[in-house]
Amino acid sequence: MFDYLIVGSGLAGTTSARLLAEFGKKILVIEKRLHPGGNVYDYYNEHGILVHKYGPHIFHTNYKDVWDFLSRFTEWRNYQHRVLSYVNGQYLPMPINLDTINKLYNTNYNSFTIPHFFNKVKEDIEINNSRDMVISKVGVELYELFFKGYTKKQWDLYPEELDKEVTARIPIRYNRDDRYFTDKYQGIPINGYTNMINNMLVHENICILLKTDYKEVVNWIEYKKMIYTGPIDYFFDYKYGKLPYRSLEFKFETLDQKYYQQVGTVNYPNDYDFTRITEFKHLTGQKSMKTTIVKEYPKEEGEPYYPIPRKENVDLYNLYKKEADKLDNIYFVGRLAKYKYANMDVVIKDAIELVKEVEG
Repeated sequence: MFDYLIVGSGLAGTTSARLLAEFGKKILVIEKRLHPGGNVYDYYNEHGILVHKYGPHIFHTNYKDVWDFLSRFTEWRNYQHRVLSYVNGQYLPMPINLDTINKLYNTNYNSFTIPHFFNKVKEDIEINNSRDMVISKVGVELYELFFKGYTKKQWDLYPEELDKEVTARIPIRYNRDDRYFTDKYQGIPINGYTNMINNMLVHENICILLKTDYKEVVNWIEYKKMIYTGPIDYFFDYKYGKLPYRSLEFKFETLDQKYYQQVGTVNYPNDYDFTRITEFKHLTGQKSMKTTIVKEYPKEEGEPYYPIPRKENVDLYNLYKKEADKLDNIYFVGRLAKYKYANMDVVIKDAIELVKEVEG
């Protein structure tokens, strides 16, 4: 008899499992993939370079409790992520900052005068969608250079077809800060995310079953409560229809050169079919005469990565949520279970709060 059956060994499931095990609860984690870790899984490729199988993950948070919790299971490489956007033949800092504007327009604004530029180009409009949101901050030209094409590739929808929340938190900086994130705590697990996840799962009260769909075995397992981190529509056998997601295809290349690009990630909003290229050695700090990059190609079918932020999809999710709310001793946590894109720290924070709720 297990106290908890946890479906999924990503950050939500693993965090829940570890904390509950420390409460003395007997845990069974069931994972459909061959490995634990969910989408943060990383591994050393045949060239000895640590790569992220499901796209780059850079940890950042302002939650001290989340940082302290993870720090029990890993040391950190102090890493500040930087992103460039390839626009008009130039590699420009992203998010848009003082240097982005000065390089793009060959101007000489400073932190005191740059607000005048943005006040001049942004439009005072009613905000109904993602396009309106961006234009209200940076105007039409910057929207078309940096956001329109990237959004169309990412979602196969134009920004005016997406909810305004998609671009609501886009920062515009009036200084030269070129860090992608400004959170207090930032870093990459020094031995990788997989190592961190494995350390979290090493506990006498935790058992894990890999390469198993929980539906195939759930009727033969005795447990008191369930924490479910998989797709909520799958849990309910798609009774209201499938929730739409965007997926990604990752194409890895290892090159006989020390570095391929200046920074960890370069966005390509207007050129090529891929959205961005990430070079892992920038993230990990590894030393090698070879380097591995990954190109990301958004697509419609495949692993569910990004819930598509449109009202009709939220309405569909809410039908499933009403069903979930009726259940006793079954709890839904994580991106897929909540049909909501969330940063890693928010997923972990939600799991911490859930454990407090059920065992506090």
